[in-house]
Formats: sequence, structure tokens, C-alpha cells
Amino acid sequence: METLAQFGDGGPGPWILLFPVIWALVIGGGIALLRRTVWRGRRGPARRGAVEDNSPITVLGHRFASGEIDEDEYWRRLSVLDEQFGRTGKGGAA
Repeated sequence: METLAQFGDGGPGPWILLFPVIWALVIGGGIALLRRTVWRGRRGPARRGAVEDNSPITVLGHRFASGEIDEDEYWRRLSVLDEQFGRTGKGGAA
């Protein structure tokens, strides 16, 4: 009885090389799917948001938005913070 694993003189045919390729595609697809869905939430925007919420400029903006300080005080303090923390792209500051 001849089976699919027999080729010509009784050995496995070249199609047997297709199995490792199929397994590689299945494993690679699973990893790609996990990276795009499950693992994405553990890094990136969540960490950056926590750091930005504690920056002095953000705290100043929250104070201005809540009415704790007026507009003149906001702009005066913002200019001082710009000098200390060096926002890039303004007046040649690096």
C-alpha cells in the first residue's frame, strides 16, 4: 500500500519540508497576534502618560485650568519653567 509519505523509491517526498514552514508560520503568526493585542497594553502610552502627568509644566497647566492661578501668573511661571526644562525648538535652546 502506497502512502503519501512514500516517494519514488520509498522515502519521504520533498513535500515533507513543508511541515517546518507551516509550523514556523503558525508560531510567527501567534507571536505577531500577541504583540498586536495582549502585549501592546503593557508598554508605551501607559508609561509615557504617567511621566508626563508629573512634569512641572503639566502641573502648572492643571493649576491654570482649575482656576488656582490667573493667566499672568501662568505665563510668568511657564517662561521660568521653559528656561529650566529647556523646551526644544524655541529660540535656539537645545
